[in-house]
Amino acid sequence: MGDPNAWYYCLTHQKAEKGVGCRGGDRMGPYPDEATATRALELARQRTEAEDEKDRKWKNS
Repeated sequence: MGDPNAWYYCLTHQKAEKGVGCRGGDRMGPYPDEATATRALELARQRTEAEDEKDRKWKNS
């Protein structure tokens, strides 16, 4: 169940949506506001790249 006051990024509709909507597996979040939810894919990409860099550094140490 989702927070009715939080923002989520819906992967089905490809947009930020507030509150309970599509099933949990089809959305990312919760996020504190619409602007952050809108950037969900970008934020996930940045986090993945940062973790990949950490892995590369660990493997080469």
